Amino acid sequence: MRDVKELLLPHIRKLTTYQGVDPMEVLAEQAGIAPEDVIRLNGNENPYGPSPKVMEALGNFQQYNHYPDQNQRQIREKLSDYLSVHADRIVVGNGSDELIDLLLRIFMAPGENIIIPVPTFGMYSFSAEVCGGETITVSRDENFELDVEAMKLAITAKTKIAFLASPNNPTGNIATESQIRSILDTGIIVVVDEAYYEFCGETALRLLEEYSNLVVLRTFSKWAGLAGLRVGLGVMSPDIARSIMSMKPPYNVNLASEIALTVSLDDLPTLTGRIDAIVAERDRMMGLLENVPGVRPWESQANFILCKLPEGRGQEIFEGMCRQGIFPRYFNNSLLKDYMRISVGFPAETDRVIETLSDLVGS
Repeated sequence: MRDVKELLLPHIRKLTTYQGVDPMEVLAEQAGIAPEDVIRLNGNENPYGPSPKVMEALGNFQQYNHYPDQNQRQIREKLSDYLSVHADRIVVGNGSDELIDLLLRIFMAPGENIIIPVPTFGMYSFSAEVCGGETITVSRDENFELDVEAMKLAITAKTKIAFLASPNNPTGNIATESQIRSILDTGIIVVVDEAYYEFCGETALRLLEEYSNLVVLRTFSKWAGLAGLRVGLGVMSPDIARSIMSMKPPYNVNLASEIALTVSLDDLPTLTGRIDAIVAERDRMMGLLENVPGVRPWESQANFILCKLPEGRGQEIFEGMCRQGIFPRYFNNSLLKDYMRISVGFPAETDRVIETLSDLVGS
């Protein structure tokens, strides 16, 4: 009988799975501790969780037996007020990951390519591979800043999209308006991923009236604590929005996610206060990391900090932290050799991180 794997598309057979974060139970088993004792700082999640009003609304809703609105009318109008853009520019997705996939599907044919400045968020290249496309990578400079001229030189006749995360994951720095404009002026689609916008306040939304080739992505995963409910959105030209709305899965945003989005926007004072607390804790953690000998933290405008560990000791230090029940995100590749990204958690968690890291570096 024919091996079913032979029926798979060739690019799918070669696909390397995207590595997300393990659940608390798996991390707890690795460390030999209870799940409630795990300090999970590898997913840039919001330690405070959703608004309490979200939890109440989800429990009280009585119509989960009905399908959601495939045209997303209410939530697009709600987001229109929040973002101060017309609803016909907005598409809501099952996380911003889905919108990355949908954008690639409508713009990039197999054999065409995207451009990304590396290091950056791994979903761009992964999603391009899933769609049969290729990825052109352009290295950032020694300070992880964009090399705009190199990106422009890398554009070919087959280049369809450039992805710019701002603030960038995992480096925490932003793309400036002049840098974004320079790439937009090439005419290719430019996707500015603002997943961490609420922690810095810098946005490219104002450029939408000038550039029809601009797409801005946002998410409720970080600032609103809805990572588990998968709520992302894209703001773009009405033409692109119509194309995506016409080909997306009809019920891609479930009713629980719609409720969570709506109630979160109705409880902005609570969530804004939590954002302020996270930013304050990020700045405190930065100051503490700067005093750990042998560790170089990079200034961040997101809810995480990237750290350079002593050369050749990254894996050892990372594994030592994991044994203590602390799980940051470790990078062991040519671009980020001996680098570790630490999400901002509660103050007590920061204190544990600093204490453990200091002991491991000094041992």
